Amino acid sequence: MSGDDKTEEATPKRQQEAREKGQVARSNDLNGAVVLLVGLFALGANGPKMFAGMREAMRESFVRAAHPEQVGHAADLNSLATSTAMLIAQLLLPIAASVAIAAVAINLLQVRWQLTPKAMKPDFRKLNPLQGAKNVFGINAVVETVKSLLKLGIVAGVVAVAVLPRIHEVATFTGLDPQTLLALLGENTMSIAQRAAMVYIVIGAVDFGYQKHRHAKSLRMTKQEVKMEYRQQELPAEVRSQIRRRQSEASRARMMEDVATADVVLMNPTHFAVALRYDPAEAAPRVVAKGQDLLALKIRDLGREAGVAVVENPPLARALYRQVEVGHAIPEDLFQAVAEVLAFVFRMSNARKRSTLVSA
Repeated sequence: MSGDDKTEEATPKRQQEAREKGQVARSNDLNGAVVLLVGLFALGANGPKMFAGMREAMRESFVRAAHPEQVGHAADLNSLATSTAMLIAQLLLPIAASVAIAAVAINLLQVRWQLTPKAMKPDFRKLNPLQGAKNVFGINAVVETVKSLLKLGIVAGVVAVAVLPRIHEVATFTGLDPQTLLALLGENTMSIAQRAAMVYIVIGAVDFGYQKHRHAKSLRMTKQEVKMEYRQQELPAEVRSQIRRRQSEASRARMMEDVATADVVLMNPTHFAVALRYDPAEAAPRVVAKGQDLLALKIRDLGREAGVAVVENPPLARALYRQVEVGHAIPEDLFQAVAEVLAFVFRMSNARKRSTLVSA
């Protein structure tokens, strides 16, 4: 079924299943923007108190350093270091708490509270270097790069609009005492940063809308899938379970029949088996059967009975088993590895045919 046939909005059941897998719409830009804005406002509100506290701590340290005879014991040095660290922690605590609360709140507002044990399970496919390279150099990476450049340009433009008209004011800072100069610079810098953060909030909100649209599109269903889901919901649980079992048995039977049409069976060497078929009319080879343990051995035996080549390639067999469903084409990151296996199989097949003709 092609992706173009998925024109129906996802049903509540499909949406709930996606949530249980941790698949929800979420914007990292909105998270970062809210945390940044809250942190800036918290810093602005607590800035004077922090500055005064830091000044007192430094003054006390310098005074004690000027009279080393008063700090002659290790206990006194430890006491000075401890008191200074405690003071810094107390000054930073309001800002850190504000940022932490903002981070939790914005995530809850986006995805709502729900534990997803399935999403917590380790996914070893994420450790696949080929898949990682695809994420870095694929089309999604290009889109994200363009988005990042646009966001950077917008924020930089806002900062430039705020800074350029006030460039001439810098000359008036000449001759100011250090305390006044620091206060003016801090005030101007905070004002510009808060404006940039507000623009970033708008960008994050737009990105959140885009992520929701993209997520909803990824969950779309075909008309047939919607009909089947509603029919199953109307049936008793026992009947639905029996139907699913029969569908699974029929699907497995068809899968085992398709093993004979495969070009190669990849093994690992006994735990996993994946049967591949390549049709030149299609863009990529397809997985026609796959299984684990006893089912893998059955696929191997059926393939050998049908004269299908059986090749042991543990890494590729594991990757195909975990990444590709039966009936689906292999992903781009596995094209090269699969192409090498198929080329080897076809060379061996042609060599056997030539040997047969020569002997005849």
